[in-house]
Amino acid sequence: MANEDESVWVVFNGEIYNHLEIRAELQKIGHRFRSHCDTETVLRAFVEWDTGCFSRLRGMFAVALWNASARRLILARDRMGIKPLYIARRDEDIFFGSELKAIFAHPELDRRLSLRGLDCYLSLNYAPAPWTLVEGIEKLAPGYWLEWRDGRVRSESYWRLPFGASRKWTLETAQRELDSLLRNSVREHLLSDVPLGMWLSGGIDSSTILHYAAAESASPLKTFSISFRGRTFDETKYIREVAAHYHTEHEELDLNPNSDLENAIEEFAYYNDEPSADAGALPVWFLSKLSRTKTTVALSGEGADELFGGYLTYRANALAREMRRLPSGFLRLAIAAFRRWPVSDEKISFEYKVKRFLEGCLMSPEKAHVHWNGTFSGAETRSLLRIRLPSALEPLLEELRALFSANDNLAPYLWFDQKFYLSDDILAKVDRMSMAHSLEVRPPFLDHRIVEFAASLPASLKIRGSRQKIVLKELMKGKLPPAILRRGKIGFDIPAHEWLRGPLRPLLVETLTAGLSEHAGLFRGNVIERLLSDHLERRTNAGFHLWGLMILFLWMKKWRIQSASSSAPGHWIPEKVGACI
Repeated sequence: MANEDESVWVVFNGEIYNHLEIRAELQKIGHRFRSHCDTETVLRAFVEWDTGCFSRLRGMFAVALWNASARRLILARDRMGIKPLYIARRDEDIFFGSELKAIFAHPELDRRLSLRGLDCYLSLNYAPAPWTLVEGIEKLAPGYWLEWRDGRVRSESYWRLPFGASRKWTLETAQRELDSLLRNSVREHLLSDVPLGMWLSGGIDSSTILHYAAAESASPLKTFSISFRGRTFDETKYIREVAAHYHTEHEELDLNPNSDLENAIEEFAYYNDEPSADAGALPVWFLSKLSRTKTTVALSGEGADELFGGYLTYRANALAREMRRLPSGFLRLAIAAFRRWPVSDEKISFEYKVKRFLEGCLMSPEKAHVHWNGTFSGAETRSLLRIRLPSALEPLLEELRALFSANDNLAPYLWFDQKFYLSDDILAKVDRMSMAHSLEVRPPFLDHRIVEFAASLPASLKIRGSRQKIVLKELMKGKLPPAILRRGKIGFDIPAHEWLRGPLRPLLVETLTAGLSEHAGLFRGNVIERLLSDHLERRTNAGFHLWGLMILFLWMKKWRIQSASSSAPGHWIPEKVGACI
């Protein structure tokens, strides 16, 4: 789309929730609109305010604006990174797209595996911005804009993730403020001229969004959920209870080994622009497919855990501070003892959790935090590869380490997870899986005003002892069914350990065998083969480790990504490191 004289063009991906408000302001100062879409609002806002327009936008977006006469390109991404934006530079040229596939289409750009991206992927399960798993391609960081003008590039932030802005809230005043913010955010996110629905997990986050959406809707809402009835914990009863409470038109899919899992996973390689080792992508794929049969837009509860302290890792961080006072030899003996326990076939066994926790207690606090959320430890990664990776993870850990203070031991972890884990794992997973089915997913918790409010809360209003997300749960007392408020954090992962020994075993073995043959110069085949054998023979639970390797090899095969063995076996093509965007 262009303005009247075609001097400025826009390419836009996303949704601007306050575009009518901005449109009215622009009309008052003389702008005339030819359409009713938010894309034109963004275009005219840029013409009027240049890069100052981005701080006025509320929504999720990746946008490119081209000023033809000035030969000036502006790229920008929303504050929380809900929508992706990839960038590659070759000499003075710049390439960009919301998908890596758009950049891969250029025949002159190499497709070499980034060692820094691989370092993060193996440790974190994802590559955080600015890195990707392809050398020379980067992600524009959330809340930033980038200017390209005749080969010269500069970048600035128009919004930064808040930290250290604590205010003197009481529980009562915080509840009132959160109630107002949620009401406004959900109202804006409901604006749609296409069918709209809700994702339900049976937890407090999605149930809260449903509560506020139901208050705004004059007709019954459509809700959708995925369940795993074969698991020890059955979340179905919670989902059905909250759906019945709000009289929704509910549809549910039981995800099980008969759900054409293998075909869906193989499609990930195409739709996942970058491989994600997050096994939660599989249920999100099927949930998106289910939702798209009745709706085009869905609201979700993403972001509340990172804003208000919902993950068990935050409690583990506190407990580990006490455990580190014990002799390290005692902790190592405890780990060795747990390793001799027989493993179970549950999603994450008690033994698996305890071993991971004790391993983290032997690490620094920042390394432990990413270890509990991630997969391979540093020692495991080194044993896995034939080369030594340059550390991309260490600068991120330095950022986290620098935030620690005596006043608030929770805020640094929340900030880190919001900046990296939320954007590059959770939101990336949801965007890729939903857009593969032409479904738009909107997360009302990630309105930047709610993000700023959450950052201003003291830790005591988020976590206190075993209680988590305190302010949110107190707000929803008397609104949601009591069982929803009492239930613990279950998660949205598949039973990876069991399925990789069962229905997904042929795909796993075939993919690893082919991947190790193709990339023998990078990976130690005997180490991965032993990991696979130990898992299949139930000597260990390594499902999440193997899942990540399987997804990586499928992706590399699909897009012909070159590794060490693609050139000279045992050697690596030196990586050119550019400035981080």
